[in-house]
Amino acid sequence: MKQLSVAVAACAVWLGFAAAVPAAAETIILASTTSVDNSGLLGKILPVFTKETGIEIKVLALGTGQAIDTARRGDADLLLVHDPDAEDQFAKEGHVATRRQIAWNDFVIVGDASDPAGIKKEKDVLAALHDIWNRQAPMVTRGDKSGTDALEKRLWKAAGLDIAKAGAWYKDIGGGMGQALNIAAAMGAYTLSDRGTWLSFGNRSKLPIVFAGDPRLLNIYDVIELAPPLHPSARLGPAKTLAGWLVSAEGQREIGSYVMGGEKLFHPNADPKPK
Repeated sequence: MKQLSVAVAACAVWLGFAAAVPAAAETIILASTTSVDNSGLLGKILPVFTKETGIEIKVLALGTGQAIDTARRGDADLLLVHDPDAEDQFAKEGHVATRRQIAWNDFVIVGDASDPAGIKKEKDVLAALHDIWNRQAPMVTRGDKSGTDALEKRLWKAAGLDIAKAGAWYKDIGGGMGQALNIAAAMGAYTLSDRGTWLSFGNRSKLPIVFAGDPRLLNIYDVIELAPPLHPSARLGPAKTLAGWLVSAEGQREIGSYVMGGEKLFHPNADPKPK
């Protein structure tokens, strides 16, 4: 009887200890474009989500092409990206369960205030690229298969210009947006940037916006849930919870409330888009 009492007491102690230890939090991997991370947006909104749900988010901030490749290999549970062509291809391969828009901003061309190619006067981004090409004005390109890089390449092609034939004035850095902005500022060069990352760039006084406003520069961010047949080991349940929160009224409010210098870095999806 004494042994039984000791065993019961020990069990009670163990159960009390177990109840005091919180259950291990679920963790999912979000493969994301660099802009929503470098701009500080994810750092603002994801802790709100985690506090409400207990789901921890590990962010892999990569260029969109790299982010999609990471998910394709099965090394991510959810995607947040901004390259419609690459997303379409990913969907054609059968990887996508759902794809929903969560936010937008725009791309801008930034550069030295002296505007050596004279693109401020232009209304059409393709004309602006022709001006840069004709003047051989220094320009920094990311060259990293990101959504920004993919858009820039599409614009050069639409302008009828073969960027493979560009001279030394065109600097391919193979790096992220922050790196491109820093190099462009140091060189007095142009570069294409999403507005959110530029607004969060500490040295932007040396790299003002010199071209913006063309509808071709609309920048839409999608959250992509992965298809179970090709991603059976992904944590699709908690990933769905995060995707649903991002498109919910609360998630959209959190996205829209992120401002810097009085400007929204990202617009909720419901905000009217430029035409």
